[in-house]
Order: sequence, then C-alpha cells, then structure tokens
Amino acid sequence: MGQAAGYVINIGGTTIYHLGDTCLFSDLKLIAERTPPDVALIPIGGHYTMDRQDGALAAGLIGAPTVIPMHYNTFPAIEADAEAFKSDVESKTTSTVVILQPGETHTV
Repeated sequence: MGQAAGYVINIGGTTIYHLGDTCLFSDLKLIAERTPPDVALIPIGGHYTMDRQDGALAAGLIGAPTVIPMHYNTFPAIEADAEAFKSDVESKTTSTVVILQPGETHTV
C-alpha cells in the first residue's frame, strides 16, 4: 500500500480539500489555516481511513463551510452511518454536510 495523501485544489476561486485515505491528524488545522477550504471531502469508512467520529473531529479542525463524506459503504469493512456523521458535524461545527449518492454531484 502507498502513503496516504490529501490534496488542496483551487478551481475558479473555490478551494476543495480532498483528504484522500487519511486518518485524523492535527496538521489538518494548519492546512486549513494556510489554504481555507470551501469544501472538504472527508473519509468516514473507518477501516482504512478515519471513522465517522474522527471525521467529525476533522471537520471541526478544517472548518470548511461544506463537508462531503466519502470512502464508506462500498463494502462491509467500511460501512458507516453518514446521517450520524452529518448530525455530529452539524451539531458541533458551523459546517453543512452534503451526503451524495453514487453518481450525484454538488455545486458550490
């Protein structure tokens, strides 16, 4: 397996932070301070990445107005409750969680 990596991408004035296959780490806050994201794509599957509880903590560190959960529910080892993640994030941060179904898109 390779190294976990995330990407900060700016497209047309919108900054997206794709956390990739990462786990919770404190430098998420530093990354967000240097390049404040408009959207954060946060893994919540738990087996190979952070779980939904750590994902909610990550959302708080990042502070993006929009959070989209990813890397979950594609096979049994990474089943996660996206609605519970949404509830946790929205009750503890100012972020709004957008849960996408396969094939759906979201416009900022």
